[in-house]
Amino acid sequence: MGLIARARKEWFIIGIVLVITCAKLAPSVGVKGGPLRPEITITYIAVSVIFFNSGLSLKTEELASALMHVKLHFFVQTFTLVFFPIAVWLLLKVLVLTAINEWLLRGLQTVACMPPPVSSAVILTKAVGGNEAAAIFNSAFGSFLGIVFTPLLLLVFLGSSSSVPFTSIFSQLFMTVVVPLIVGQVCRRFLREFLDRRKPPFGTVSSVVLLMIIYTTFCDTFSNTNIELDHLSLLIVVFIIFSIQLSFMALIFFLSTRKSSGFTAADSVAIMFCATHKSLTLGIPMLKIVFEGYEHLSLISVPLLIYHPAQILLGSILLPSIKTWMSGRQKTLIPV
Repeated sequence: MGLIARARKEWFIIGIVLVITCAKLAPSVGVKGGPLRPEITITYIAVSVIFFNSGLSLKTEELASALMHVKLHFFVQTFTLVFFPIAVWLLLKVLVLTAINEWLLRGLQTVACMPPPVSSAVILTKAVGGNEAAAIFNSAFGSFLGIVFTPLLLLVFLGSSSSVPFTSIFSQLFMTVVVPLIVGQVCRRFLREFLDRRKPPFGTVSSVVLLMIIYTTFCDTFSNTNIELDHLSLLIVVFIIFSIQLSFMALIFFLSTRKSSGFTAADSVAIMFCATHKSLTLGIPMLKIVFEGYEHLSLISVPLLIYHPAQILLGSILLPSIKTWMSGRQKTLIPV
């Protein structure tokens, strides 16, 4: 694959690096009260656009076939929104005794509280021939659950900023997340044929808006001279993130492939990706709402920014091995 082709494929990761660099060079542009007016354009308009876009693109009619696989859905959502946050919370009880930056550790907890992504888990499941319908359902259903449970989990494990009371957080979530999502779904009912025919670049639109949110978040950080990022802590956090993903993928693979589990090989693949992947598209806007006013918001966001490319990288590396395993399992099921 050529350099240009690789850059086009990984444009979002490159975009994250570029917007953080721009924020470092000119932080005054994206700070609160600056020319971009992020307190309005980002807090309300950008976040609403992302969730309206999600509602417009979500093919709810395709989820009906996967709806009845209750055991699989329960496994994925329980692991994602119960086991994952608690396991990381217990891990942080040990890591807090080390010299790792405390805000990066808090960021690890925010990653654990996030719902599954709508895109990457589905793409990887489809690539290896897994249960795509189950992956679509759990990604979509997890996103809906995340609107309610993720802010609650964040408040339980981390607390909110003193400047934003509980009621204000959920009223803002309702207006900028729930309402645009519902409006997007209503609009889809009338525009379904047009959208299916034209296939608008929903993912690209959300990614571009997300880059704007990341830019303004880091503008706040770099404009605050009291905040310093410990590079050793950052490297350790990267290692921890990869370790968590590999450990949890191995655990899920073990649990879901046992004969007593009742899951097929295709089910196991969907479970493994959906239960261990975390949504950056939903996560960053939610952090922006729940931790509005935190001077360390960008440091809290760093582990989630690392987790997103890490899950795609690990998934891509494991694809050939999972494909081989899937082919072996399917051959053993073919009657002689």
